[in-house]
Amino acid sequence: MFGSFITMNWRGRPLTSLRTIIELTSATTTTTGLTIQAADDPNWYPTGVKVTDAELAVVPLSPQQWHGDWNYTLRPTRDTPELD
Repeated sequence: MFGSFITMNWRGRPLTSLRTIIELTSATTTTTGLTIQAADDPNWYPTGVKVTDAELAVVPLSPQQWHGDWNYTLRPTRDTPELD
């Protein structure tokens, strides 16, 4: 099956508010154990920040077999903090 589990969970439901989007996203699960944590982040972040090829090269991405340029897995590292 191809498609985002999050968007499949939203299917047929009007996204009328940020709260609705966060709640539907957070309710997403899969049979293999994926769970989602979502929250509103009201902070402002600058646009136009450039990531260098060297910075991107150290991100632990594994391309998927089907359209690996679009679909990939981001693998945690030892330095990845645990989510609380």
